[in-house]
Amino acid sequence: MSDARPDRVLVTRQAILDVIRAAALGSYGVTGFAPSGLRSAVLARLGLAEAGIRLSRLPRLEVDLDLEIAAGLPVAEVGRQVESAVRYAVRRAVGRDLDRLTIHVRGLRVDRAPRPTARAARGEEGSGRPGGHPERT
Repeated sequence: MSDARPDRVLVTRQAILDVIRAAALGSYGVTGFAPSGLRSAVLARLGLAEAGIRLSRLPRLEVDLDLEIAAGLPVAEVGRQVESAVRYAVRRAVGRDLDRLTIHVRGLRVDRAPRPTARAARGEEGSGRPGGHPERT
């Protein structure tokens, strides 16, 4: 016999983690989650833990996030956006407010776009003809 009552909804730990992950990754400036240490990295790699998310449900609903954000963005503003999005998503999905949410920015991700070559800087690439001279019509 189950201990569930008709007026009670049970939400799995994985469901809460999925809600938190989606809300955080959907926030502007968040590029991913970062493991908080070697143990966290190994457990995440083995599929035994969620990298960058720690959740405690009993007796209080507490979340710690370890994030990577895009370089060049205001870190505090990204943090406020993540906090608002995660709190709203959890409240909406679970029907319960978070008792504590801690956000750690573990790194900044720099988009390493390819550097222009010397030919591109001189405007010689992409002209359509070998040697970089535009076609004459």
